[in-house]
Amino acid sequence: MGEERRGYLYGLTAYVLWGFFPIYFKLLQPSPPLEILAHRIVWSVVFISLILAGMRNWRFLPRLVRDRKLLGGVSLAALLIAVNWATYIYGVNSDRVVETALGYFITPLLLVVLGVTVQRERLTVWQWTAVGIGAVAVGVLTVDYGHLPYIALTLAASFGSYSLVKKRLKLPPAEGLFVESAVLAVPALGYLVWLNVAGKAEFGHVSAGHTVLMVLSGIATAVPLLLFAAAANRVPLVGIGILQYVAPILQLACGVLIFHEPLPGPRLAGFALVWVALIIFTVDGLNGARKRRTVADPAAATAEPATTLPPR
Repeated sequence: MGEERRGYLYGLTAYVLWGFFPIYFKLLQPSPPLEILAHRIVWSVVFISLILAGMRNWRFLPRLVRDRKLLGGVSLAALLIAVNWATYIYGVNSDRVVETALGYFITPLLLVVLGVTVQRERLTVWQWTAVGIGAVAVGVLTVDYGHLPYIALTLAASFGSYSLVKKRLKLPPAEGLFVESAVLAVPALGYLVWLNVAGKAEFGHVSAGHTVLMVLSGIATAVPLLLFAAAANRVPLVGIGILQYVAPILQLACGVLIFHEPLPGPRLAGFALVWVALIIFTVDGLNGARKRRTVADPAAATAEPATTLPPR
């Protein structure tokens, strides 16, 4: 299996796991979002430390600490993923799973905008059309909600930016995630200490099952992020954008079918516009990839169509 195909497999697995996250985080109630977030961070550091200890790989730390630019990039990634985690937990535990799904549907379109504004990429007419339809969809949903879908937009902005930063850093998955989590661990530990001193901590006071699930949140957090980091180092940005459709489809299904959240006509119309934009964006991206391969290798024009898509 080639490296790019391996990357698609890693990415697909990560997004399937993320797709079922609403079920997991519902089980962590009655802990409030910030307590769940702090435990995610702390137990992620513990889990990744065990992996690195087993690999006997700590040599990257001195180099990273000396490289201020790299350390700054990792710190930025840590801040972005913390914002994403906190917003997602809040959305799930405030019965807004459908809106969190919308955020991850919007993310690929935001990646296109980042490609233009940050990477100085040029968009095709169809890509601009997709972005325009996505903007109209946000307008329709704003009217339906009565306000901007701020949970969705925050999730899209934070994870889209995180994807771009991770793509540029090109750090090995375990090492990158360890440093990101370690940057956040000190304030997370401080917050947990304060909760316990103030007698407001739910951890250890609800049930044995709840305590175990909180501890396992580190593994649940780290595993898909490791898979995503491995995918980001192997798969083009457009490929990452396509894979991101998997998680919100599953999350939307969880919100509507399992948690019975409402999806009225106007809201469904907004989602439909987003899906139209994503179809246009995807088809245009795949056609562009095929044309580039054909120019580079004329024989590629006769290749099986499956070579342009993630392995199933």
